Amino acid sequence: MKKEKNHSVSRRDFVGTTAKALAGFMIVPRYVLGGKSQSGSLYTPPSDIINLGLIGGGKQGKILSSYFLKTEQIRFVALSEVYQAKAALTLEKIKSEYAKNPKYGTYAEIPVYNDFRELLARKDVDAVVIATPDHWHAAMAVRAAEAGKDIYCEKPLALTVKEGRAMVNAARKYDRVFQTGSMQRSWPEFRQAAELIRNGYIGDIKSIKVNVGPPPKAYDLPAEPIPEGLDWAKWLGPNEPVAFNAELAPPISKDVYPNWRNYKEFGGGMVTDWGAHMFDIVQWALGMDHSGPVEVIAPDGKDHAFLTYRYASGITMTHEKWDWNNAIHFHGSKGDLKVQREKLETTPASLKDKGIGENEKHVYKSEDHYKDFLSAMRLRSRPICDVEIGHRTASVCNIGNIAYQLNRRLEWNPVTEQFKNDPEANALLGRKMVNEWAIKL
Repeated sequence: MKKEKNHSVSRRDFVGTTAKALAGFMIVPRYVLGGKSQSGSLYTPPSDIINLGLIGGGKQGKILSSYFLKTEQIRFVALSEVYQAKAALTLEKIKSEYAKNPKYGTYAEIPVYNDFRELLARKDVDAVVIATPDHWHAAMAVRAAEAGKDIYCEKPLALTVKEGRAMVNAARKYDRVFQTGSMQRSWPEFRQAAELIRNGYIGDIKSIKVNVGPPPKAYDLPAEPIPEGLDWAKWLGPNEPVAFNAELAPPISKDVYPNWRNYKEFGGGMVTDWGAHMFDIVQWALGMDHSGPVEVIAPDGKDHAFLTYRYASGITMTHEKWDWNNAIHFHGSKGDLKVQREKLETTPASLKDKGIGENEKHVYKSEDHYKDFLSAMRLRSRPICDVEIGHRTASVCNIGNIAYQLNRRLEWNPVTEQFKNDPEANALLGRKMVNEWAIKL
């Protein structure tokens, strides 16, 4: 009897406890448990949330933080930024995103590091998002790979060809997933353009015009007072000291993209800034993701009115202004194709919406650049714009700028990544970096 009584009490307690547990269980939001929503989309359980560190909290970093939060697959656990006012603004933006979207989870305080190496030292950071000026990309990405972090790095991937190759080498050596921020590859108009061209719908490509704006110039801005809260030495990082000017790092009262990209010490002008988008689509469409042109010719006012690239196939590509800004015009033996963000025109017109058959050539399909990166992290696969692809596109831009600078014809070997018989041009494939931040090139 005693045994049965104890058993009865135990069973009653069990039922009561279970009822309480179930009652508590039912008030937990469904997305916490994983599984599928009513729409069929997958919820991400807490165990699968990816912890990101954001390096660079300026305008682009703030934008990227929103895009990554919208995936509902991440949380930001650390920020590195050398301008305190911009760090505060980005944290405020992230916090507001959590407040507006409870499905993102609960906001937790995010520490800010002046030195990105402290962020890399954190064991809870799975991957980093690098959204700094171009002159910092390689120094940060190589160290991130060495620290065992996966990497999302803004385009253009690298300031020089040698820095881009160093990033590829580090990603491969440490087996890192590395996505370049060339998000146009995840947009339908550019995918359609690439597949139409790869399948020969406008015939053999004869010429290509890319309109993306001018090359960079040497830094020549006057000195201005360094604003409070900006660590100017850390902003310069690998670069030799120059005077501060607000064009390089605007105050938060100006919600603009900074103009450091116009100066060759920090960026590659519009040739790399927009070229990293548009030359990238050309490389994709031509199937040249692991190669590049074999010649680049500076404009001479005679035979070559514009900077001209030539591929081994004989296809020529000019850096040339035409009717559409930041756009590409492919001219083929059977028609033409023009593509710009959210705009695609073809001749014949019927090609624009042409369905590509199951047995035809297809490119990697991604409909969300940020989810594609996170998926590649989970699968340990290469994303749509892997580091090698980003490097090859940046190289097209970089060798174009070298031709502009030297003002002559250059022969390029995309296998050795060297100019043929031209020590002066080859000397421009890298640059001197301040010792503290130098990497092996």
